[in-house]
Amino acid sequence: MTDRIRSKFVNRETVSYVIFGVLTTLVDWISYAFLRIPLGYRTATILSQLFAILFAYVTNKLFVFENFNFHLKYLIKEMASFFACRLFTAAFTYVAMIVLVDGLGIRQDMLCRMGVSVISLVLNYVFSKLIIFRKRLAGRK
Repeated sequence: MTDRIRSKFVNRETVSYVIFGVLTTLVDWISYAFLRIPLGYRTATILSQLFAILFAYVTNKLFVFENFNFHLKYLIKEMASFFACRLFTAAFTYVAMIVLVDGLGIRQDMLCRMGVSVISLVLNYVFSKLIIFRKRLAGRK
């Protein structure tokens, strides 16, 4: 029983998602750290999310979900759903940062950013797995 549960949650896909999720988070946090001083935390949040989204799309498509369908019509649909989902979590991150930093007065914005990132990571996996890169049933497009 535990082996079956473990194989459901610990497999190539979930392990690679965690690895590339960590790398995507590093792209996000590092770009945020460099941009927050000259641009302020709000603009830095938006730009760092954009960098992370672009990085995540490529790595999720190719390395996590191993989706090699590059037909233009398919790519447009896939990218639209990926970016829509990621923009949703980016908006969540932006609003959460404003609530935590401005609303609650928490001055450790990097700590806030780390906590919000954990929630976004889980949401992004669910969206990617269930909506964007889901396995199609044979014969369905």
